[in-house]
Amino acid sequence: MWRSSKRFLIVASVALNLAFVGVWLAHALPSGVGEELAASRPATQGRLWCPLHEKLDLTDEQWERIEPRLREFRQSAQSVCQNVSRLRLEMVGLIESPTPDLEAIAAKQQEIQAGQRQMQGLVIDHLLAEKEVLTPRQEQQLFTMIREQSGCDRGGPMMMSGRQRTGVGRMFRKGPPSQ
Repeated sequence: MWRSSKRFLIVASVALNLAFVGVWLAHALPSGVGEELAASRPATQGRLWCPLHEKLDLTDEQWERIEPRLREFRQSAQSVCQNVSRLRLEMVGLIESPTPDLEAIAAKQQEIQAGQRQMQGLVIDHLLAEKEVLTPRQEQQLFTMIREQSGCDRGGPMMMSGRQRTGVGRMFRKGPPSQ
């Protein structure tokens, strides 16, 4: 009895941690990414709509190279985020069941982890692509900002409303201006 209870508690603990990350991701990225991006001003006007890139003081040429990649990243990340959020809600339903199915919970956990790995891959690919465009000073500044805004001790990934003012998501959350 204790062994199965212990296993359930471990699975539930991991599931809740994953749920917290899923909620953070859902709130860290804007919900209307597609509409915002379609209505943004063209990069040729030199208008930086991303606060992160504005702080990096990009040239117009750098922004012209980064903006399409950033738009693609945001659309892909939003899709993955919505999928992970959906899986998280399914996991909560499985845990909520009067007779939780540990195998189904473990399978759902695997799906969530696959989505999180996919998100990590998107972020890594995006950062590697940006490194190709940034100057060494800008690159150093970018990674300093990411380090300063990451982690729970810095108000990073937490279960908070979409109005949170800290964390890495804050830098990418602000969308392009409307025309």
